[in-house]
Amino acid sequence: MTARRVQNQPAWLLHHRPFRDTSRILDVLSRDYGRLSLVARGSRSAKSKLKGVLRPFMPLQLSWVIRGDLGTLTGAEMDGGPISLNGDSLLSAFYLNELLLNLLHRHDPQPEIFSAYHATIIELNGQHSVATALRRFEMELLRLLGYALNLDHDTESGDELDPGRIYEYRVERGPVPANNPDGPLVFTGAELIAVAREDFSDASTLRDANRLLRHVIAWHLNGKELKSRKVLKELRRGAATADTGPVIQ
Repeated sequence: MTARRVQNQPAWLLHHRPFRDTSRILDVLSRDYGRLSLVARGSRSAKSKLKGVLRPFMPLQLSWVIRGDLGTLTGAEMDGGPISLNGDSLLSAFYLNELLLNLLHRHDPQPEIFSAYHATIIELNGQHSVATALRRFEMELLRLLGYALNLDHDTESGDELDPGRIYEYRVERGPVPANNPDGPLVFTGAELIAVAREDFSDASTLRDANRLLRHVIAWHLNGKELKSRKVLKELRRGAATADTGPVIQ
């Protein structure tokens, strides 16, 4: 198999783990080559010039050579100024990384997802609402993966949603009329229409979006609990839930 060389590719580091004595395996999201894994030889050694560069939430330009599934990093440099995240913003960024690691296929170019991730990390670094940024990214990610939420029509009749009617949202189908107003995925038509508009300045709409997306994403993850979600539960155990619900689902 012929080796392929890639030079100066915009990328983000999603995850890394030790490999042998002084190396690491990097899971990266690249703009034109999608998600892939690279061996960064010697990057854990005390003299490595890459120690301050290969960090999550740092815009990077990476170079590598690849033959088969695992490549070898040949160069790395920062592609812009450093980004400093903390608190909910940092935990939320790790949540984004886990979503991508679990939902993206390897070597599947997704430049629109790359752009959405880039924009969301920048937003988390600003003064914007963390919960709003996450809900919008989740909705965009589902759309780009072909799992877009149906928030405009009744999947049984094909009619537009009736704002005054009660619906149960079924992940594999969409909204269907419901008689019972209780249930984790029961909403009024008005609530689903509001979520579709993504106007999360209304706290109740943000709560509805959180509830809906929590279940939809769990379904696509086959029920797997993400580490960032588990950490959030531990941090907030015994504390009252905020009005808009948890930042991370």
